[in-house]
Amino acid sequence: MAKASTRFVCSNCGYVSPTYLGRCPNCGEWNTFEEETVTKNDTKTANVTRVSFEGKKSRPTLIDDVDAHDAPRYKIESNELNRVLGGGVVPGSLVLIGGDPGIGKSTLLLQVSGQLSHYGKRVLYVTGEESADQVKMRSDRLGVKHLDNLYVFPETDMTAIREAIANVKPDVVIIDSVQTMQEGDVASAVGSVSQVRGVTADLMNIAKTNNITIFVVGHVTKGGAIAGPKTLEHMVDTVLYFEGDKHHAYRLLRAVKNRFGSTNELGIFEMVDTGLKEVANPSEIFLEERLHNATGSAIVVAMEGTRPILVEIQALITPSVFGNAQRTATGVDRNRVSLIMAVLEKRAGLMLQNQDAYLKAAGGVKLVEPAIDLAMAISIASSYEDISTDPKECYIGELGLTGEIRRVDRIEQRIREATKLGFSRVIVPKHNLDGLKMDFDIDVVGVTTIREALKVALKK
Repeated sequence: MAKASTRFVCSNCGYVSPTYLGRCPNCGEWNTFEEETVTKNDTKTANVTRVSFEGKKSRPTLIDDVDAHDAPRYKIESNELNRVLGGGVVPGSLVLIGGDPGIGKSTLLLQVSGQLSHYGKRVLYVTGEESADQVKMRSDRLGVKHLDNLYVFPETDMTAIREAIANVKPDVVIIDSVQTMQEGDVASAVGSVSQVRGVTADLMNIAKTNNITIFVVGHVTKGGAIAGPKTLEHMVDTVLYFEGDKHHAYRLLRAVKNRFGSTNELGIFEMVDTGLKEVANPSEIFLEERLHNATGSAIVVAMEGTRPILVEIQALITPSVFGNAQRTATGVDRNRVSLIMAVLEKRAGLMLQNQDAYLKAAGGVKLVEPAIDLAMAISIASSYEDISTDPKECYIGELGLTGEIRRVDRIEQRIREATKLGFSRVIVPKHNLDGLKMDFDIDVVGVTTIREALKVALKK
């Protein structure tokens, strides 16, 4: 019998230590070491040669001899998911989907399984958290039924899963979830760092050698990161995060890694009784509850990948009660709020150092691009001066430290989206007007400085 030993593995980066450490010397995280019991056989180098189920092995090939045709993506009914994946599902790809418990990961993948099966793709749905009866109950509620190509397999052992894949020969495999699967050769507990790493490596080998697309569900930690070693995200082709509040109906699907497309795309869904429903025009949703003539409100046309979205930026500026003014932000960067307030105080003459500031991007969306600076500045000034903005006006522009309004990209798409939603005027950087085709049914006003922008927006 092989001798067992104990080691400690960092759950964040996978660093191995013979003793417990409070802080990982590799990634610097605290209290991330987990104890694992391993045998001598576990430390041996495994056979990692890529061999397909048909016995084909990979071999060195001249790059000029490689067939360079594009991977034949197959699209599904969900245009939102197609957009986030970069145009459709790539055969042989390994996709990791993470999100909070109850956010809708299993619901999304079961609906996707039904759509792929409807188009003739053979799908194997492997569940380690539910029985076949429970999956069937959920599929009936979602309307996923009367399909000849969708197989359900309640199993957690990777040896049995490999045999099932070899027998069924599916085009797509769903693993729900990777933390419940186990490799028989690894002596660690289910869900441990070694188990997650071994299972993911096995799934990647299956996907690449047999040209099978595999979707993997991953649990997340309290901090919102996918549980398991950080190498898990490096091993897969695409990492998607399913975001949203369980107490609200809207869900955001965002790509943070994608080898086959952009990482800036955003998919928006609404959770209803029959599952997840696509939101075709999210701008209307983000603006539908906006109050007219409200102070501290400004509309920005933000770009999420190739999609322009109109979002309301709300600001509340109140006198500070304590010695140090507070800066609180939801959906926007708190440090950028402090920077914009400093520019407003220095370049626009607003006395904000003794004011508490609370900023929010309405609708639960997170905005990170520089083009939201002007809308943030105008919402802050509107709340501070107690002057409402024009409800039919939106703002686009980056704010520099010297008070200048800098140009942004894709200005025509932004203006076109504002025009489509019925806005009458848009304030943009003046330098963006150079070469702009002025054929929009909207008043486009160019500004150079923040003082000029405040004068136009607040009519001061």
